[in-house]
Amino acid sequence: MMADSFCRDCNRLTEIVFDHSAGDTICSECGLVLEAYSVDETSEWRSFANDSSGHDPVRVGGPLNPLLTDGGLSTVIAKPTAGSTQLLSGKWQTRGSTNPDRNLIQAFKSISDMSDRLGLVTTIKVVWWSSSTMLHIADDRANEIYKKVEDQKPLKGRNLEAIVAACLYIACRQENKPRTVKEFCSVANGTTKKELGRAKEFIVKHLEAELGQSIEMGTIHASDYVKRFGSNLGMNNQAVKAAQEALQKSEELDIRRSPISLAAAVIYVITQLTNDPKLLKDISVVTRVAEGTIKNSYKDLYPHLSRIIPDWFANEEDIKSLLY
Repeated sequence: MMADSFCRDCNRLTEIVFDHSAGDTICSECGLVLEAYSVDETSEWRSFANDSSGHDPVRVGGPLNPLLTDGGLSTVIAKPTAGSTQLLSGKWQTRGSTNPDRNLIQAFKSISDMSDRLGLVTTIKVVWWSSSTMLHIADDRANEIYKKVEDQKPLKGRNLEAIVAACLYIACRQENKPRTVKEFCSVANGTTKKELGRAKEFIVKHLEAELGQSIEMGTIHASDYVKRFGSNLGMNNQAVKAAQEALQKSEELDIRRSPISLAAAVIYVITQLTNDPKLLKDISVVTRVAEGTIKNSYKDLYPHLSRIIPDWFANEEDIKSLLY
């Protein structure tokens, strides 16, 4: 906060800065601390949202969750611990031990844990399902998908880890921020690709029955993976941009490889044209694509390299120097 005040060192009125964290009033000209340990008398109200613009700041209270009974703010009485002298009547003991949202809360926690382990951004968590359309309202998309399916079809007896992972998979696809199936399996406590595929089909089937229309999953493009893979490999911005352009041009070719395999192969090619080439095994670890698959995808791309690699990134001679 800037203001004018008299500085005894400058011997004139100067602009001063008030440091709220330290409580110091500092002259902006000479750096003299004019007053120290001031008490900040402004309001304590804060907002803990990711983006506080347009939101009223709040001091206490958890966020409302429209998916839970009473917005998720109902009181739950815990059972007394061993040795506790606390006594509860039968009525209150029953209230404390039963929670209609217990299964939902557990599933939402699993979704949150998986999101954190996958490093998913908050844009995956904004949508409200209605009977005919989807409107962007601050809420968790994956949570809503899960609740919609549970409301229509009880999930008892099913692999809940696979169901939760499938909800996140669908949410990522719809937000055009896809993750690989192997990545989801790695955070779903041993869930296999086959189990995840079955869970996804189960969810899509029941959502389509509920909405009366097909569910748009979003098209997976190889270029969608490059930025994340490149960041994990330590690629510079120019190399990542070149890889994205190369993959976009490769879509015009008839190369029957999965988007992830193509992304891994193009990353390998691009890094070989830089001063910091990446080892095939490192690319395999980051992309979760087998080294043999990357080599075969590279062989399919090799005849077209001069066509797909941007001219501003590498010239014809550099491209021809690459080994087959």
